[in-house]
Amino acid sequence: MAKKEKINRRKFLGASMAGTMGIAMASKAAAAPGVANSSHPTAPGNDLPFNPRTFAAMPTNALGKTGYKVGILSLGGQASIETKGREELSEKIINRAIDLGINYIDTAASYGKGLSQLNIGRVMKTRRKEVFLATKTHLRSYDDSMRLLEESLTNLQTDHLNIWQLHNVQRQDQVDQIFSNEGAIKAFEKARSEGMVKFLGITGHYEPMILKQCIERFDFDTILMAVNGADVHYLSFKNYLLPEVQKKGMGIISMKVATRGRMLSSWTPPPMDEQPARMATKLPGALTIKEALEYNMTLPVSTTIIGVDDVGQIEENVKIASEFSPLNNEQMAAIEYKCLPIVRQGLYFRRWELGV
Repeated sequence: MAKKEKINRRKFLGASMAGTMGIAMASKAAAAPGVANSSHPTAPGNDLPFNPRTFAAMPTNALGKTGYKVGILSLGGQASIETKGREELSEKIINRAIDLGINYIDTAASYGKGLSQLNIGRVMKTRRKEVFLATKTHLRSYDDSMRLLEESLTNLQTDHLNIWQLHNVQRQDQVDQIFSNEGAIKAFEKARSEGMVKFLGITGHYEPMILKQCIERFDFDTILMAVNGADVHYLSFKNYLLPEVQKKGMGIISMKVATRGRMLSSWTPPPMDEQPARMATKLPGALTIKEALEYNMTLPVSTTIIGVDDVGQIEENVKIASEFSPLNNEQMAAIEYKCLPIVRQGLYFRRWELGV
């Protein structure tokens, strides 16, 4: 194993970035529509990002114990942002999201084989201070994770992450490797101690009890979990994991709101031979995007991330967030019932070999 030598990337990159970012932030804030006025909260007196538009754009929640106030809607780095040939569109989506008040962006080293991080990085070059930035490592060893962290920082054009996350922990053998003496958790501790990352998180959508074990073994700051209207019908994260996470006071981010569109009544299934086998279905979805988002936003989560195909979708999603009022128990149950016929496609990422 390589020596765990001191890595001070912040010192290496910080000086060259600070002047450029400060000038860019001032010009962006002055020019962008909907910038907060003096009646809105001012930037916190710490090193956390601050988007002044967020508080006028949508409700906000505490992101666990991080001290950060996050908008109830955040941007995921999949869909167009991870798709080759959509680089220009990706930048438009990201910039528009920030202009509309989004203050949290999630990506991963594996999204689009690194393309998602590259697309986000071109925007972060000038707008880093407006966004709480999260990415992930899908690798499980110390050496591999540290190498991937360096790659992520380079591609995202930043000297630090706000959250670094273990990506989609699924099985016991992965847990054993992560928490071994040569495992990724050692890289997490090292990166945090060196200032390369501020907070540490874990993510998953496969099996809730595996994630429960992980949060019992390590004090993660956040968890990114897959939950949607179909969740309660099979290996429910809402029922088996969410209560345990709440007890720990972690920041909770929900994902898989529309399951790549398959939850939505507006989605038309492609021919079966054009769909991946594990996702193949002949059924359209059952929910509107408003129902899907409001279901997740009503849960006791800090924020909900979703990827988009175009600028119009992020505008629609922010509008839904801006008008959001929590659903009552009957409305939540009605959405869950509507999802019964589409459980398999809504939860294609779950551990289905257990049955059903």
